Amino acid sequence: MTALSQYARLETVGLWRTNPLEGGREVVVSFGNATLVLADGSGLPLTHWSLPAVTRLNPGVAPALFAPDEDGSETLEIEDDLMVSAIEKVRRSVARTRPASHRQGLRVVWIALGVTGLGLLLWLPGVLRREALSVVPPSKRTEIGATLLGHLQRDLGPACRDPLGTEALSRLHHRVLGEVGQVVVLPLGPAAPLSLPGGIVVLSRDVVERASEPATVAGHVLAARVAPGGDDALASLLDEAGLWATLRLLTSGNLDPAVLERHAKALVAEDAPELDASDLGPAFAAAEVPLTPFAFDRDPSGDSVADLLAADPYAQGAAPPLLTDSDWVALQGICDGG
Repeated sequence: MTALSQYARLETVGLWRTNPLEGGREVVVSFGNATLVLADGSGLPLTHWSLPAVTRLNPGVAPALFAPDEDGSETLEIEDDLMVSAIEKVRRSVARTRPASHRQGLRVVWIALGVTGLGLLLWLPGVLRREALSVVPPSKRTEIGATLLGHLQRDLGPACRDPLGTEALSRLHHRVLGEVGQVVVLPLGPAAPLSLPGGIVVLSRDVVERASEPATVAGHVLAARVAPGGDDALASLLDEAGLWATLRLLTSGNLDPAVLERHAKALVAEDAPELDASDLGPAFAAAEVPLTPFAFDRDPSGDSVADLLAADPYAQGAAPPLLTDSDWVALQGICDGG
């Protein structure tokens, strides 16, 4: 503050009253660092007034009467014209800089709000997603998965439902994944096996009919569950749907039908994920399914799946059976009987 530095060594005597009823006390008045200092005769400071807050109570009247605030219960009376002029000049200087300081303060506030808002935008979706995944019950997940399956069937044909084939597929599913969910075969795709909420796995007719043995089909079922998001397909759906869809699911228990339709189309358009032995090996071992049939189904030459062949826990021995011969024949004909 240039005006303050100009009067840094200026001193005078004033009459200080702490309340209107007081007779007043003579003090030495001088400028401090952004303050007006009131001291006793020995130089001991009695009080400091903030210069930006100092108010002139009687403009144009002598002696000048100042207060530390607009309340005016505490006052300082000064007769020294030079000191009065100095205080007035400093006050005017402060008044000119106050709007800029106000704008600076506003900028700081807006920056702080912006940073806070950005933090919320980055933090809130993850929080809502985790909350949704923790509270959406299995029945709702199955309902969402069934709705997605309905959209897939509209584009890829109705699920293959030969009675004997369906029973065989159910037995294979229970053998590989347990009781939760189901496996469905669609006549026209998808190109890669899909995992839907509710534990629904979708295979194409081509995967089933070209398979050399049950382990090949079982391998595609496991691959669908091991793929990124396959073990919790609702998480993948919410990632794609975004914040508002997640919020709607939490508040109403439902998702916009348009969101589910778009997700179904996106699933059909997805390429098969690149899965290696570190992804597939543990899942196949836990399910007691050999890796070799699945690996050769992906690449009959074996060149690009050498890691899968090397990771097969049953490469040197027989794996536990998956289906009987009659069930395997029925499964390969699942799309023949309607």
